[in-house]
Amino acid sequence: QPQLVESGGGLVEPGGSMRLSCAVSGVTLDLYTIGWFRRAPGKDREGISCVTSTGDSTYYADSVKDRFTISRDNAKNMVYLQMTGLASEDTGTYYCAAEFRNPRWPRGMLERNCLEISYNYDHWGQGTQVTVSS
Repeated sequence: QPQLVESGGGLVEPGGSMRLSCAVSGVTLDLYTIGWFRRAPGKDREGISCVTSTGDSTYYADSVKDRFTISRDNAKNMVYLQMTGLASEDTGTYYCAAEFRNPRWPRGMLERNCLEISYNYDHWGQGTQVTVSS
C-alpha cells in the first residue's frame, strides 16, 4: 500500500507561486497514476491535475490550466504540483492521491483521463493547506 505525504503548502500572496510535493513510499511509483485534488472552504473536493503512471499524459481542470504544472520523478518517488498566478480562489486543502495501474493493461486504459469522476483513487495523503491572501 502506498503512503502519501504532501508538503509545501502555506501562505502566499495573490499572483505568487508555490510548489507542492507529494512523497510516495512503500510502492514502485511508476505503477501508479497520481492525482492532485483540493477542497476549498465550503466547496466539494475538486480534481485539479493528474499524471498517468507512464508519465506520458497529464490532465488539468479548466480552473488551473495554464497556471499549474504537474510532474513526477519516479527515481525520487515524488510528484510535484507547480502553481503560478495564484488567486484567492486557489485557497484550500490540497491532497495527492494514487491509483494502481497494471502496466500490462492496454495503453488506452493507462492514458485515459485520470480526472474523470469514474477514476477511483484508493490511496490518499493527509493534505496540505494553501492560503492565498494579501
